[in-house]
Amino acid sequence: MKLALAQLLVEGTEPERNFERAERLIARAKNENCDMVLLPETIDFAWTHPDALQQAKPIPGEYSNLFCELAKRYNIWLCVGLTEKTETCNYNTALLIDNNGNLIGKHRKINLLNVEFPYYEVGQKLEVFDTPFGKIGLNICADNYLDAVDIGHSLARMGAQLILAPSSWTVEHSITEAEDPYRDKWIKPLGVIAKAHGIVIASATSVGYIVGGPYEGKKMVGCSLCLGENGIIAQGAFNEFAGDLAIAEFEMPTRKIKGTEIGASLQKQGFKFYN
Repeated sequence: MKLALAQLLVEGTEPERNFERAERLIARAKNENCDMVLLPETIDFAWTHPDALQQAKPIPGEYSNLFCELAKRYNIWLCVGLTEKTETCNYNTALLIDNNGNLIGKHRKINLLNVEFPYYEVGQKLEVFDTPFGKIGLNICADNYLDAVDIGHSLARMGAQLILAPSSWTVEHSITEAEDPYRDKWIKPLGVIAKAHGIVIASATSVGYIVGGPYEGKKMVGCSLCLGENGIIAQGAFNEFAGDLAIAEFEMPTRKIKGTEIGASLQKQGFKFYN
């Protein structure tokens, strides 16, 4: 698998501009002979932007169809985060699209931050999708918080060999690369899942400054990650100003155990279970 982590500059309530930048990164990934591109979460209106409340599109719909067309045009798999409008509410949703432009499946974010509640409803489903590469699970950003690793554990128990997580990691305006804000917040929890189950987990995040919504003024600085059983496979640059690609190459892990064998394996690794 050759996976492109697309650190996309995402501007609040500028879907067309965001999509144009996404296409440029997809084209670059294709030129690099990548099999798949992982894009950040809610790249239409940006994370928690108020305009998404009224302007989000259904899935399938205009915006998801656009990415299906891009996947087909460039003959490449895509995983992308969009705001999903339903008859009653919005969701923060990740899509998996094959290289023929077919929507294979989607995931609605479960572990919402408190500031997200006015914008998105909590997702109610986990699923793993069969692909020519192997079994792929989806989650989104805070679904991988250390106190929510049960979501990753569940996807692994369902057979996932690769977990893809569109994200929008944010920090205070004053944070610099020297302060390494992601060591414990992201490398640690992603590493827990990858090592515990011998799988690969990847997260691509936005860059840029947040305009509108509860996090206005904070910044997204990249540092996209792909981790395997033995640690970091690829990591994006700390960069709040422009998008870029980080490319991860790896063999899809072989899952040798399933069912209750997984629990026994976790116990041997020191995981504790309680009644």
